[in-house]
Amino acid sequence: MNLSNPKSPEEKSYLGLTGSGNFKIPQIKAKAVIVEIFSMYCPYCQKEAPGVNELYQAIESNPELKDKIKLIGIGAGNTSYEVGVFKKTYKVLFPLFPDGDFTIHKMLGDIRTPYFIVVKMNDDGTHQVVHSEVGGFAGPQPFLEMVLTASGLK
Repeated sequence: MNLSNPKSPEEKSYLGLTGSGNFKIPQIKAKAVIVEIFSMYCPYCQKEAPGVNELYQAIESNPELKDKIKLIGIGAGNTSYEVGVFKKTYKVLFPLFPDGDFTIHKMLGDIRTPYFIVVKMNDDGTHQVVHSEVGGFAGPQPFLEMVLTASGLK
């Protein structure tokens, strides 16, 4: 799964990335990465956006978690412009990436949105998906607790 390096220095720094070009999720400097597959046109994604923002804030405001868990979004079928509109409309502070040609969406099996994946980075450099679910989550705190347990951070 290749994503374009963020243009924003803040987003690049948040993810711990350097250089330009493409990167893969395991290159993100974190113990676990939460990936939200969304679409600007998905009413469920729009409804879920404030809760996902709360999840991001809960992670970032906790000194023990902010360097261990990162959050990104991938806009299924969305162009850079559409991802930008979603980011601005819903005041999303974490990095969002376009998947305008549905390449990533198809790679994941044409899943419905929103869809959440938790990727754990192992100490030996490998990674594994430790959780995936379709639809909205029960709330930021219960979801964060599940991420901590599934990724072995708790």
